Amino acid sequence: MSRLRIVVDRVSDWRAFYPSDDVISAHDFLSELSSDAPAVALGDDAPQPATHVINLCGGLDYLGIGYYVSLLAQARGQKALPTVETLNQLSRKSLIDMELGGIRVLLEELTRKGALPAPASQPLIEGKRARLDLLLTFGESDDPALSRLGRKLFERLPCPLLEVRLEARGDTWILKRVRPQSLSHLAECDEDRFAQAINRHSRKVWRTPKARHHYRFDLAMLVDPEEELPPSNRTALKHFIREGRRLGIDVSLITRRDEGRLAEFDGLFIRETTSLDHHTYRMAKRAEYEGLVVMDDSQSILRCTNKVFLHELLKARGLSAPQGRLIHRGELRQLAERGQHMRYPLVMKVPDGAFSRGIVKIDGPEALVREAERLFHDSALLLLQEWLPTEFDWRIGVLDGKVLFASRYYMARGHWQIYDHSGARTRSGGFATIDPSEAPLAIIKAALKATRLIGDGLYGVDLKQLEDRVVVIEVNDNPNLDAGVEDVVLGRELYRRVMEVFLERMQARRQPVLG
Repeated sequence: MSRLRIVVDRVSDWRAFYPSDDVISAHDFLSELSSDAPAVALGDDAPQPATHVINLCGGLDYLGIGYYVSLLAQARGQKALPTVETLNQLSRKSLIDMELGGIRVLLEELTRKGALPAPASQPLIEGKRARLDLLLTFGESDDPALSRLGRKLFERLPCPLLEVRLEARGDTWILKRVRPQSLSHLAECDEDRFAQAINRHSRKVWRTPKARHHYRFDLAMLVDPEEELPPSNRTALKHFIREGRRLGIDVSLITRRDEGRLAEFDGLFIRETTSLDHHTYRMAKRAEYEGLVVMDDSQSILRCTNKVFLHELLKARGLSAPQGRLIHRGELRQLAERGQHMRYPLVMKVPDGAFSRGIVKIDGPEALVREAERLFHDSALLLLQEWLPTEFDWRIGVLDGKVLFASRYYMARGHWQIYDHSGARTRSGGFATIDPSEAPLAIIKAALKATRLIGDGLYGVDLKQLEDRVVVIEVNDNPNLDAGVEDVVLGRELYRRVMEVFLERMQARRQPVLG
């Protein structure tokens, strides 16, 4: 279980709140030895539990007392909120502007929708411009209509207490100032809100000292409860949680709304369909920045989700892939003539389609132009490949450079793809998961070779076998691991193997800077 330290200027600053042994003065915290003793005896060979430090001090400017609290916490291998990096950003307006470049659009939207009052309706301050002052407690505003604004500011500049000033510019608001606030300056009317926010932010604040279960690591598992085709079904998620806890990993489900909490964890396991222009990629990058073990890591997402990148990578490294070419938006006019000389059918793909979406079968020159024109609305590049009809695709799961499972995914009935999105409901074909030793050796070798180009995470390699020819269709990050499908051979051992990789990497990662 992770430890929590709440650092304040003086312990008396906490007197308005429920007493907690986690509260410590800045002086005492800075005087502590860096070799912080674990709160729970876990055995001589067990790694020291992570310590999370919530810094509520004043003096957060460069080399102030509060600044040193975060600096020494990070030097000791602890997880500080705010980090020194955040404090440095908050001290320079140019860095704030860079970090919050997209906030203006959100402010305009909130003004249009009435969540923010019209600037013209607000009184002028000192005869100059109207302004609004907000206090965010762990990203939460006292006005629910501004929750999106608070969440975005906390995601970009995570800080327990943020004072935000908006200033009128014409018919909208701009972000004039963002600065951290200390607990000692908290107004009495905000104390209840702060107490509720810190309690929600960290379930460890009010933990009982004699909890029954003590976990060595905390793993966040990112999911989208509303996703139509998630990479793991509910039963699989329960297996991950159960197997992780058996290994001493406290696995918690989180959603995109918890981005600001990532620093609380030792690892991030993404079980939501990934994309580059998406919160999954952003959260992977943020988790890496915070020092978490991440699967899927941002590099794997980058290399796998874009089919154009993958096509060029496989071709450059000499792996057998479908023959094809890239077409760009500027070629649209020439496609009609060039299409007369192509052999059909062909397959056209948008770069970032998933679950058979954004992939169309082209039966002739007219369809080529029509579908290209439609798909070019969303992408400047398209991938055109040979059509390779097979009864099924091989899906080889690879984890940490080793084969995890081998499945055959059959085409949806009456359709040429595994997933058929043409009707009101998505249909998929059948499957057969077999022992990897029973899969063709050429398939296994090609899958392992392909994943070595991507990384050492968790991948699902799609391949086709046409007589003696083995073709790598694509390498997927974030592959499906569903109870009753990919786990048919290994059962719960599949989930345990994934958690063991996290355990090994988190153990290796937990090395304090000072000993």
